[in-house]
Amino acid sequence: MARKIKWVLLTFLLLVLAVIGYYTYYIVQFANHIQSKPNDTMFPTVKVKNIQKSETFAPPKWEGKERVNVLLLGGDSRGLKKNEVPRSDSMMVASIDPVTKKSYLFSILRDTYVKIPSYGEDRINTALALGGPDLAMKTVSDLLGIPIQYYVYTDFVGFIALVDAIGGIDLDVEKNMKYSDSEDDHIYDIDLKKGMQHMNGKTALQYVRFRHDALSDFARTERQRKFLQAVAQKMQTTSSLLKLPRILSSIDPYIETNITTTDMLKLGSLAYDVKADGIAGEQIPPTDLLVEKNIGGAAVISADKNKLKAYVQDLLIRGPKTDSTKQTTAPSGTGSVTGTPATNKK
Repeated sequence: MARKIKWVLLTFLLLVLAVIGYYTYYIVQFANHIQSKPNDTMFPTVKVKNIQKSETFAPPKWEGKERVNVLLLGGDSRGLKKNEVPRSDSMMVASIDPVTKKSYLFSILRDTYVKIPSYGEDRINTALALGGPDLAMKTVSDLLGIPIQYYVYTDFVGFIALVDAIGGIDLDVEKNMKYSDSEDDHIYDIDLKKGMQHMNGKTALQYVRFRHDALSDFARTERQRKFLQAVAQKMQTTSSLLKLPRILSSIDPYIETNITTTDMLKLGSLAYDVKADGIAGEQIPPTDLLVEKNIGGAAVISADKNKLKAYVQDLLIRGPKTDSTKQTTAPSGTGSVTGTPATNKK
């Protein structure tokens, strides 16, 4: 009897190891495929202009114990010619403390007027087209006052593939949304009705893209945070974990990142520990620091850079709000808030 139990336990252990090996293999393969490579990238080398010497912007390394910040880039690659750099349609920063497992999701308003290194002042969403992900990370790092170690980029097609791969998302649409988009034979038109509905990839893209109302990008970034939190919750379900290899293979062709395979395994484990319903969302710049300007006949948004950095630091130190009026103090032992800022290498 004891020998039978021993063999049952051994068989169970082997099955567990086989499952772990199976999932690890797919994650490693996925990580290897989506890593940015000099000769195989969505962002051909962009020469930095307006300076005498060539300059590159190297993101800082993540050691695993300090706060990690990932720039999430949503691109619009429609109508691009060969070797053209995709345009940035949305910019968000996922910030996670590996010690407390507390996280923030910052949405950066696309018309935020900032200083782009080596280019002067412009809207922040132009940084990606001017110098690729490294320049975008440096620009966002300077704006928020925190290091940006990694980026993850995908476009409309990749977003649709992700939502479809996880089986769609149930979400309450807060109002009717309608807009006719003449590009690509109207395949990206927006036509959503108010109320709870099950969204596939195409309808979800309509939801996160809509900004053709009085609140424009302000409401759009809030919807994007709401939707990504719903995706995070769906990804943490048992059914999604079981389908993980298929999900990864579905989005593989549409994603690019600078996250190494080793760090992706660490970040994947960390992301699973972070509860999706505990992710705090913030608009950047926040409404009380936001200043509307008109530059060159165009409406843009700005904020006092020192006040904005102080605002972000205060959020990360105090921790996410537990309700709409109260904030909690981050537990002792919180990992580094700022870490090492991004550096310029000449």
